[in-house]
Amino acid sequence: MNKNKSLIILLITFFLNGCVQSSAMLGPAITLVSTGNIAQASLSFSANKAVEEETGMSTTEFISQKLNNENNLVSEEFEKDFLDLLEANINKTRNIISED
Repeated sequence: MNKNKSLIILLITFFLNGCVQSSAMLGPAITLVSTGNIAQASLSFSANKAVEEETGMSTTEFISQKLNNENNLVSEEFEKDFLDLLEANINKTRNIISED
């Protein structure tokens, strides 16, 4: 009976896992429960709130946006370099063909 109850709780937790909203308090609460370090949990909560007040986004959203922006810059830079290389190769090929 105890195994069945544990299995049911595990399945319910698995299916309802997506229902947990990310909030500024969730991370510090997990830190407090796992480590028992109140100072670390308080610092984490304070940092999350400061980022939220400054940017209007949660810490996770802010970091995701920054990473996406950096990836877009790299993609634009790569695209420009690729087009320059392609154009140079086309011109080189045209010169070889026109010499023959």
